[in-house]
Amino acid sequence: MFDNLSGRLSDAMGRLRGKGRLTEDNIKDTLREVRMALLEADVALPVVREFIAQVRERAMGAEVMKSLTPGQALIKIVKDELVQVMGEENDALDLAAKPPAVVLLAGLQGSGKTTSTAKLARYLTEREKKKVLVVSCDIYRPAAIEQLRTLADEVGVEWFPSAADQDPERIARAALDHARKQFFDVLLVDTAGRLHIDQDLMDEVQRLHKAVTPVETLFVVDSMTGQDAANTARAFHDALPLTGVILTKTDGDARGGAALSIRHITGKPIKFLGVGEKTTALEPFHPDRVASRILGMGDVLSLVEEVERKVDRSEAEKLSKKLKKGKGFDLEDFKSQMEQVNKLGGIGGLMDKMPGMGNMSEQVKGRMDDKQVRRLVAIINSMTPDERRRPDIINGSRKRRIAQGSGTQVQEVNRLLKQFKQMQKMMKQMKKKGGMQRMMRQLGGGGGQLPPGMGF
Repeated sequence: MFDNLSGRLSDAMGRLRGKGRLTEDNIKDTLREVRMALLEADVALPVVREFIAQVRERAMGAEVMKSLTPGQALIKIVKDELVQVMGEENDALDLAAKPPAVVLLAGLQGSGKTTSTAKLARYLTEREKKKVLVVSCDIYRPAAIEQLRTLADEVGVEWFPSAADQDPERIARAALDHARKQFFDVLLVDTAGRLHIDQDLMDEVQRLHKAVTPVETLFVVDSMTGQDAANTARAFHDALPLTGVILTKTDGDARGGAALSIRHITGKPIKFLGVGEKTTALEPFHPDRVASRILGMGDVLSLVEEVERKVDRSEAEKLSKKLKKGKGFDLEDFKSQMEQVNKLGGIGGLMDKMPGMGNMSEQVKGRMDDKQVRRLVAIINSMTPDERRRPDIINGSRKRRIAQGSGTQVQEVNRLLKQFKQMQKMMKQMKKKGGMQRMMRQLGGGGGQLPPGMGF
C-alpha cells in the first residue's frame, strides 16, 4: 500500500534534506510535487486542497524558516499533517458495554465483509482474549453463510446457524439471545451487501441496526476503489451511525487514496486495515505509523509488535546457542529463517517497516518475492537430513534428484546453494566483535546495495 505515493513523496522530501536554507520558491516547487503525488494516489480533491494549504501555512512560518535544519522541519510538518488527515491516533474498538457487545459490519458486496468478520473474530479472540460469536444475515447469498461457517471453524470461534429462507432481523435477534445465554463477550454481525447503494439495502441494514443496537458499526470498504471508497463511506455514514471503517485489500492497493480521504469525508476513523487474504491479515490502523511508512521512514513499532507475536522465540534461541557453540549454520536453519520472514508478511512486508528500506522494497520484491521463498523451502524439503546438515556433499546427481522432487530446475538448486553460502558468511560476520553493527550499516546505508544473503 502507498507504494507509488511513498516513492513520489520520498523523492520530493529527499531533495530538501540537508538544505541550509529554504526559499519560497523551493517550498512552492516541493508542494506542487506533493500535490501531484496526492492526486495521482487518488486522494479526494478537497482533502488535497486542505492538506496543501495547511502545509504551506506552516512551512512559511518561523517553525521552518528559523530552523537550523529547515528541510527536516518541513518533512516533519508534512508527516504531522498526514497524521492529522488520517486521524491522529489509533481508535480502538469500544467494547466496554454489558456483554455481549454487538459489532455490526456493513458495506457493498465484494468489499470483504465476511472475510473481515472472520479476521476480526480472530483478532478479538487472540489479542483481546474475548469469547466471540459470529452470525451471517446475508440471506441473498447462501455462499456467504457457508463461507462464514468455514472461516469460523478456521479461526476457532462459534458460528450461529442461519439460512437463506429466514428473515435477517430474526436471525440477528436469535443470535443476540444465544450470545446472552451462553455468556459471549462479543457478537459479530455480517450483513448483506449489494453491487451498488440502493434504498432496499439501506432500509434493511437500518432495521438490523435497530434490532441489535450495536456498540460498533463498522463500514467495510475495498481500498482499491479509491475516491469511490470515500463517496460510498459518505452514503453509509448518512444512513447509519458509523463508528469506524475497515479498509480491505490494502496489500493490492499501490495508491492509498482511500486511507487519506475517508476520515476527512466521513469524520469517522479507520480502525483496521485488511493486509492480505489470510485470517491473520488484519492490522489496527495507526495514522502516525502509516505516515512514517508513506515518507519512507519505516514502522519499527509495528515490526517489533509483529516479531513479539509471530516469531518463534524458542527457534531463535536454539539458533543463537548453536552459533555460540561454534556449530555451523545449515540448510535447516536457513529454511527456518525463511519461514520466520514469511510469518512477518514476507520480504516486502518486512522491508516496508524497516527505516530507510521502504523505497528498496520493490527492488527486493522483484528479486525475491514470497512465491520464490516457498520454492526455496520446497527445494530444502526435497533434501535428505544429511544433505541439509552438510550441503557440500550435494553433487550433480543429488541436485537432479532434489530438483525433480521439488518440481524445480537444477539451476534453482544451484542458486539456493549460492544464497545459502552468502547467508553462512553473514552469520560468521555476526559472531565476530562488532559484526552486528557492520551488518546493520550495510542494511541502512549501503548505497542501495542489498547485504549478502538478501539479494535473492
